Amino acid sequence: MTRTLLVATTNPGKLREIRALLGGAGVELLTLDDLPAMPAPEETGTTFTENARLKAQYYSTKSGQLTVAEDSGLVIDALGGEPGVHSARYLGDAATYQDRFNDILRRLNAQSSAGRTARFVCALAVAEGDTILFETTGTVEGTITERPVGTAGFGYDPIFFFPPYGRTLAEVTGEEKLAVAHRGQAFRALAVWLERTRNGEQTSCSPFPDGPRTR
Repeated sequence: MTRTLLVATTNPGKLREIRALLGGAGVELLTLDDLPAMPAPEETGTTFTENARLKAQYYSTKSGQLTVAEDSGLVIDALGGEPGVHSARYLGDAATYQDRFNDILRRLNAQSSAGRTARFVCALAVAEGDTILFETTGTVEGTITERPVGTAGFGYDPIFFFPPYGRTLAEVTGEEKLAVAHRGQAFRALAVWLERTRNGEQTSCSPFPDGPRTR
């Protein structure tokens, strides 16, 4: 029997990646657009994990569906971890990503000796009502470029340089990005968990010592 999983996002770029990653996981995916409109929860968490949990619990309770939610963003060391959990709202909801790029690059250029190391982080949680059934975190390390490069991807991809590829994540194919990126790591771990629970396996012990945690 195919299970239904609500994916708690309306971001088209994220949905495109998630559908590709969970295509063989044996679940029927619903999105928030498939349900009656409901207000978004206030993301009051101070970490990606806290926000992923609260969104998963909120939408699962509201919809009655098994729900996966993720919270992700860009963490820049020289900016004290900003934009971090505020990545999607950095400079306000009306700001474009070009506005955000310009501000980040201006701030980094003013601290030329501080370095440009950064990482993308994706925290993921699956909830059934108020109960968290599964959670994991994916991280990809890189540096911030001096200018946006590339037109693929979305969000902060044009200013995130991935050294093993020698390109930004906006210069690579979708397959290349998902092979290494934070969201790819997290949702591949979810696909493994979904497959194991579908087959009735115990999930209290994880094969990912630094990643997925189940309850």
